[in-house]
Amino acid sequence: MNDLLHATLSGLQNGLTSLPLGSAMDNTETWQQQFLQSGLPELQDIAREMGNLQSLLSSGSLSATAIGNSLLMLGDQTSQTSHHAPADLKADLLKLADTLRRHGHELLAHAAS
Repeated sequence: MNDLLHATLSGLQNGLTSLPLGSAMDNTETWQQQFLQSGLPELQDIAREMGNLQSLLSSGSLSATAIGNSLLMLGDQTSQTSHHAPADLKADLLKLADTLRRHGHELLAHAAS
């Protein structure tokens, strides 16, 4: 899981548009499967929101507002989950949460302009 977390962070560091859609879909699917199988309600909630994000990304008509809101939700959920995470994952999870929220806010600002 640590390697997947680092790969996700690395992919998001350069911005959303630098990440090929296929890679983004593969990444979210991998996380989603792990979270659905975890048996933990908070991780299953994240998995459901990831499913929502996948639907938004594959809909054919991308909505900056809807995707931005989904990223904000994922950022908030990741932040909440980090409080229960092992110490070696906590910092990276918080970094991921901040990155998701930052990209979400950027998309919402773009949609509003």
